[in-house]
Amino acid sequence: MQLECVFFGPFRNAVGEKTVHHEVDVEPVTIGDLLTDLEASYPDLEGELLDADETGLAGDTVVTVDERNVVHLDGLETELDEESVVRMIPSVYGG
Repeated sequence: MQLECVFFGPFRNAVGEKTVHHEVDVEPVTIGDLLTDLEASYPDLEGELLDADETGLAGDTVVTVDERNVVHLDGLETELDEESVVRMIPSVYGG
């Protein structure tokens, strides 16, 4: 299944593009599957999307599916389909 993935901030820098169409070979595909696969495909993302034990999102990272935060859906178990657009937004701090 090919999924549209949109990256913001340092995630975009790690991937080298704002938007990629990423192929995932498992079905059904969950957010957890996708994030694990993205971290494996883009070494600069490793540890940036998922926490160390891969049971949650890293830090204050926000991941949305079709503009809905996955924490308000089924978290990492949120299932995706061909039409899903996944956005990865890092936490931003400033003063």
